[in-house]
Amino acid sequence: MRRSRIAVLVSSLLLAVGAALTGAAPAQGAQLAATGGYVALGDSYSSGVGAGSYISSSGDCKRSTKAYPYLWNAAHAPASFSFTACSGARTGDVLSGQLGPLNSSTGLVSISIGGNDAGFADVMTTCVTSSDSTCVSRINTARAYVSSTLPGQLDSVYSAIRSKAPAARVVVIGYPRFYQLGTTCLGLSETKRSAINNASDLLNSVTAQRAAAHGFVFGDVRTTFSGHEICSGSSWLHSVNWLNIGESYHPTASGQSGGYLPVLNSAA
Repeated sequence: MRRSRIAVLVSSLLLAVGAALTGAAPAQGAQLAATGGYVALGDSYSSGVGAGSYISSSGDCKRSTKAYPYLWNAAHAPASFSFTACSGARTGDVLSGQLGPLNSSTGLVSISIGGNDAGFADVMTTCVTSSDSTCVSRINTARAYVSSTLPGQLDSVYSAIRSKAPAARVVVIGYPRFYQLGTTCLGLSETKRSAINNASDLLNSVTAQRAAAHGFVFGDVRTTFSGHEICSGSSWLHSVNWLNIGESYHPTASGQSGGYLPVLNSAA
């Protein structure tokens, strides 16, 4: 009996050490949020642009009741919910205007950021209106920015989040691949679509690396969006939306609930 108790004690100690070494959280985000609240930061992919049902008081930030943070809040009932994600936000906007709700008791934080810093909107405009070579050239400029400049900007945001919310589980959520390849699809050429997808992969890779360096969890949505890219026949992403151009290349309501929400559920 005594030997059994010793074995249990040793096992418990080893598990604790293992958790410390791997950075595993002692409590998952839902548990932490139940007492410390949930804060949703980021850009249009977090605010819910493209999903409709925008909250009137959010103005140009276009926060949607169909966005994954709002859906997560409704399903888990955290102690508090602060939704500061905003359409068009860059890393500097997060630092200057979104971190106010964070505090020492905050339990869960989610964020998607970096796409606007890399010039996502200009990349897509160039690729829709220009030749293959011009599109690829603009993408290469964005790739260089993502590799050389964006890591430092992400570090600044992540450091500020950790400083203001030292106890929070932080989930950094990435971006989907935009196009299904190898299919007949009106619009952009295969060359353009492939280059856009590869640039998205690079953005996700850099973001995941910087998130890990800060002890944050990276939520990869490329798997959940697989089969639901533009040109798939069951797209969870808007293509060019001429009636509301700002919603172009953003997740639909189905993309938020089926592509983003499950990733936050798993990562939190």
